[in-house]
Amino acid sequence: MRNKIIFITAAVLIILAGCLSLRLFRRTPTLQLRETGQTSNRHAERLIRANRALIEKDSLFINAFAKRNQWQMQITPSGLWYEIYHRGTGQKAALGNLVEIACTLSLADSSRTVCYSSAQSGNKIFQLGQGGVETGLEEGLLLLQEGDKARFILPPHLAHGLAGDNNLIPPRSVIVYEVELLKIKN
Repeated sequence: MRNKIIFITAAVLIILAGCLSLRLFRRTPTLQLRETGQTSNRHAERLIRANRALIEKDSLFINAFAKRNQWQMQITPSGLWYEIYHRGTGQKAALGNLVEIACTLSLADSSRTVCYSSAQSGNKIFQLGQGGVETGLEEGLLLLQEGDKARFILPPHLAHGLAGDNNLIPPRSVIVYEVELLKIKN
């Protein structure tokens, strides 16, 4: 019994000493904020470097893919690769326009796996600038006029990103759009 009392007393003293030391040596809020800020800045810098490396890797992959397919692609500042291979005669697309497109979306893999096609699911109709489609698709369509046929290669950051579409497009996929801009309505 006496051993139990000594053991319990020692345990209580250790716990109290631990609590007091935490209280006495606790950092000030200002120091905590400064350290947290420095940590988050270092973390942000690491994320930026990682994203730049992924974008560079994607760019090298797309360049090789386009060369293998003998496509004459141009690149926008955001990283969209595009080729307009048939010029139409209609009006130029602009933000706010309601557009109708016929398209085929495929993966940039060795077999160009088709994920979605207007032949299967009908033409896409949507308003430019309202979202609901890939950022890269909207950006590409703004380069076109009614009747144009084009090819867009969207790196992951302009397509479905890290997650894919949770259906047919895997995470971090480079995708290819074959597009015909059928109609533009103001």
